[in-house]
Amino acid sequence: MTLAASPSSTDRVPLGIVLMVAFCAIAPLIDVAAKFASQSVTVTQVTFFRMVVQALLMAPVVAVMRQSLRLSAKSAGLLMARALMLIGSTYAFVGAVQVMPIADALAIVFVEPFILLALGFLLFGDQVGPRRILASVIGFLGALLVIQPNFAIFGAIALYPLATAGFFAVYMLLTRRITRDHPPESMQFHTAWMGMALMVPVLALGHGADLPLLQLSNPPLAVWGQLAGLGLAATVSHIAITYALRYAPSATLAPLHYLEIVNAALFGWLFFGDWPNPMSWAGIVVIVASGLYIIARERHLARAARRQAPPAVRPVR
Repeated sequence: MTLAASPSSTDRVPLGIVLMVAFCAIAPLIDVAAKFASQSVTVTQVTFFRMVVQALLMAPVVAVMRQSLRLSAKSAGLLMARALMLIGSTYAFVGAVQVMPIADALAIVFVEPFILLALGFLLFGDQVGPRRILASVIGFLGALLVIQPNFAIFGAIALYPLATAGFFAVYMLLTRRITRDHPPESMQFHTAWMGMALMVPVLALGHGADLPLLQLSNPPLAVWGQLAGLGLAATVSHIAITYALRYAPSATLAPLHYLEIVNAALFGWLFFGDWPNPMSWAGIVVIVASGLYIIARERHLARAARRQAPPAVRPVR
């Protein structure tokens, strides 16, 4: 993530750090709720109601804050694409944690920064030096260490987190673009209701064609509670990280993001008795180390760019 704190909020860096830690504590609860709910309803239903709950939660927030809901054609297109990426990443990840340990699936998703580097190079011509390329390759090899034992047990589902990483990388690129024009609250609301609108035809098709994987059901009350909890955790955690990036530089917050893997492993063990095996832990360590190296390299390059930048010209009085 490369969003930077605004100059006027540089004195609120501690608050940004607190919000980032809160995100890392809350976000794994999304995975816990998804894993529970997906044992009783389809992955499609879990994904759909994640959007429903987010829309219901954000609608009154946007109303109270009196934010405009008007959209230009360009903004609507970008938000629709963002919603589609969120649907894809959610569906793939829920499909993975339905059977895989949460920490293993999340560790694979953490190749997303490496995908962002590749997309930045391919789409925007960003310069990517050999050190960061090597770190990305090593990070992907770490992901293979996590995938290998899971692939042997679960088959192609072990590749779903890679799809999540790809979808989420594009989601982040779109988020960075949309943030210039829309506050976080309305952006989250639009993404949610657009996601619902995109999924309704799919659900109708599933119902009409009698496709079990694309249908809704009426599960027990406890499962509805899990779906509501999933949407609540998703909404709160995404708002937390958005505001964290407003108050503190991404270079400060990015290393803290890896706390999410630690919490995911803890929650997976507490709720489901899942614990990554030694090969998976080795892969997790490789992924985290590669990611931290890229973060450190980004910091070094940013400092070097600032040193080389010409001094600002002061106006003559």
